[in-house]
Formats: sequence, C-alpha cells, structure tokens
Amino acid sequence: MREIWLQLLLVFTAFTASADTRPNILFCMADDWGWPHASAYGDEAVQTPNFDRLAREGVLFHHAYTTSPSCTPSRNAVITGKYHWQLGPGANLWSTLPSEHESFIHLLADAGYTIGQNPPKTWGPGKLESWRKHHGEAPAGPTFKTFAEFLSQHDPAERPFFFWLATGDPHRSYEKGSGKAAGIDLEKVHLFEHFPDHPVVRNDVADYYFEVQRWDQLVGKAIDELTKRGLLENTIIVMTGDHGMPFPRGKGNLYDSGVRVPFVVRWGKSIKPGRDLQDFVSFADVAPTLLEASGTEIPDDMSGRSFLPLLKSTKSGRIAAEERPHIVFGRERHTPAHPLPYTGGYPSRGIRTPDFLYIRNYRTELWPAGSASTGNPRYPNQWYSDCDGGPSKSFIIDHRESNPDCARAYKLCFAPRPAEELYDLSQDPDQVRNVAGDPDRTAVLENLRNQLQQELADKKDPRASNPDYTGFDRHPYFGSGGGARSKPRK
Repeated sequence: MREIWLQLLLVFTAFTASADTRPNILFCMADDWGWPHASAYGDEAVQTPNFDRLAREGVLFHHAYTTSPSCTPSRNAVITGKYHWQLGPGANLWSTLPSEHESFIHLLADAGYTIGQNPPKTWGPGKLESWRKHHGEAPAGPTFKTFAEFLSQHDPAERPFFFWLATGDPHRSYEKGSGKAAGIDLEKVHLFEHFPDHPVVRNDVADYYFEVQRWDQLVGKAIDELTKRGLLENTIIVMTGDHGMPFPRGKGNLYDSGVRVPFVVRWGKSIKPGRDLQDFVSFADVAPTLLEASGTEIPDDMSGRSFLPLLKSTKSGRIAAEERPHIVFGRERHTPAHPLPYTGGYPSRGIRTPDFLYIRNYRTELWPAGSASTGNPRYPNQWYSDCDGGPSKSFIIDHRESNPDCARAYKLCFAPRPAEELYDLSQDPDQVRNVAGDPDRTAVLENLRNQLQQELADKKDPRASNPDYTGFDRHPYFGSGGGARSKPRK
C-alpha cells in the first residue's frame, strides 16, 4: 500500500511541477477611444458595464497616456516598450517599424506563450512586410476570426496565452443618429470646453458613444468566454484605447482630449480589486509590465518602466509620486497635411504634471491640424486633414464667421499656435486658456521647459539635441490620404 501511495505522490508531483501557472493575458484596445468616455469615470451618457466591471474587480487608472496621439506610433509604443521617437519611421502614422525593434508579444512566445489576435487592427496602419519577414509573423502573432476561435484551439493546461483583442470602434465614420436611436441622452454627453454646445456636436458625440458601447460589449463577450472556460481568474485583462476621440482638438493633439486614455487592469486575486490610481503611466510602460508579470526578462533597450508595483500595491490614489512625478508625450507626422514641398507633420512635445500641462511646438509657422488649402496636389480636397472629417468639424468650420462659439472653437482647434503652451489645470482642466505669457507663471514655465528637455534627452529623442531635426519628415507615408473626408460605414 505504501508503495502505491509513493507512486501516486510521484505522479502528482510530476504533474504539478510541469503545470504552467503563469497568467494568461488578454489585451483589449479600441481604436480612437479617449478619456473620459466610460461610465466608470463618471460620464453619465455612455454606458460601459464591462469596463466598469473590470474597474470594480481590478485597478482603474485615471492618468494613463499614449506616447503619441496617432494610431501607428501609439501601437508601436505598446508593442516595443519604447517611446515613439526612438522608432525612426515608427513615430509616424501609416509608416513601418524597423526590424531591430522587437515585439514584447514575440518575447512572450519565446517564453512559451501561445499568441494571437483578431482583426481588424492591432499594429498599424502601415507597411510591415520587411518587419514581418525578419521576425516571421505579425507583432501580435497569427490572426483568428474571434477570441472564442483562438481559445478553442488552445490548451490552457499546457501553456499560457497572450491575445490582442482588436476593434475598429469607435473610429469614424459613424451611422448618423445611431447614438440617439440607442437611447443616449444628448443632454448628458460629455463636451470638452473647446466644443461649441450645439445639437450637431451633441449628436456627433452620441454617435461616437454608440460605438464605444459596442466595443464594451465585445470585451464583455471575451470575459464570458474566459469565465465559461474557467480561465478568468488567472488572466490579466487590460482594456484601453489607442488615443483620444476623432474630433477637433482630440486625436493628433497633446491635450488630455488627445493623449489621455481609459485604462483598467484586472488580474483576479493577484491584485487588490476596486482601487483607483492617480499615478502617471505611459503606453511605453505596458510591455515591461506584462513581461514582468509573466516572469519574462525585460530587454535593456525598453525605455518604458514596469508599473507592476502599482498593480501589486494595496493602496489607492497617487502612491508613486516621487517615482512618477510627470508624464511625457509628443507627436510627429500624422497625415501629409501641409502643401508641398513640406513633407513633415506638426512636431510637438509635452509634459503633464498633476497641476500643469506644458507643450512645446517646434514649427509655429504651420497650422496644427494641417493646411486650410484644398490645393494640396498629393491629396486633393484634404483640408485640415490631421482632423478626421465629420459633422463636428464641418459645423465649426462652416460657422466660424457667424457663430461666436464656433469662432472660438475654430481658433482652439485649427488656428496656428505659439511655440509654448502652458495650462493651469486647477483653473483650466480642459486646457483651453494658455497662460505661458503670464508673468506669475514664469517660474513654472521655465521649470517645466527644463524638465521636458531633460526627459527628452534621457529618453533619446532626437529633438532634444536638435529641435529642427528633419529625420521623421523624410520617411515615406504609405496611406492613401488624410482624415478630412469620411465615408459611411457599410
């Protein structure tokens, strides 16, 4: 009898020793979903029950920022764990990613993870043939029609998984009136202060909310799949958007309306649930965090920093003020929005503290959303093409001479900007009143200017040593046009 028990013990020991208990990872990213458009943040018009559930059962971040408010560089930062300005052409929209920059998802695969993604977009948009050829597959691995299909082909008992859950929502275009038809209260939609308060704009935002809610439902289905298979408690779920909403002064801008994103992490009993964190985290921090959480070595060349200590803490609020006193971000070319011969974008950098936002604009002779001219020979009829076309944009531009609210919105969203912008967040949370010229703010301005310069130098930004750097401008743009026009979704 004793020998039988010993044999059973050996079998049990061998089984438990070989069992892989590392966490699964489900990374969920929406397209053009910006802060604060989730009900967990207090937005009364949009309903995001699945995001809210993840917040209750995990950690809700109030200050998560993309490194650049543009799809390709934003996603490049997530994938590589580096700030976009370190990625050469990868700093621009519709670009590529040099093969020397590795995907952290491939590092997980090398460590034994099964990896996968669903259409329509994880990386990009852009041209990835040379990177794919060098690395053997796309940055997030093979594509599956659905998360359920991926799980049906994966044995979680043998190895953990990483899956990137993608969506085209809430990118434009929208079905006009879809938000109101879905019951969204137009009077409750969140309007940034730079918007004119008009039914056209409120309806447009409501249509955006409709797609945010559809995105939330997609994540809910993924949560249900994990629950059904008994995988939920050992899965890290991250839910976020790649940058701000596709509206004027949103996507493509360094204000909170462009670079600040919804962000929540759930990890079963491995982290204390129901916490709200005010600490700054960057998209460049995602890769080292997930690598550390999985027990995978973090490459030395990643410039992001793991926020796993924030997840593992039991505290709420701002708990790492000394380690994370501020956040930095920037932008290069979004679309070829300016007439020839200029081939660059609207280069800017910014630094955000709890109290102030400082922005440095390097080419003040340019218009921030692109030229008003429709005579660009590369992309005819593309006006202000760094801003996606839609009812809000058209209403502001069409009524800027007859409506004072539109005149103010036009100036904030499209008109030329000074070399330096400074916003006092205690008095101006929506960042519409530039106080860079206020003598009482001179010391603050100088301090933030110096802090930004030091951060850019530490993070190997070419513009730290050469503000007139033109390297980003010379990289090809592989897209077919700008964002001024939009087509109805089929």
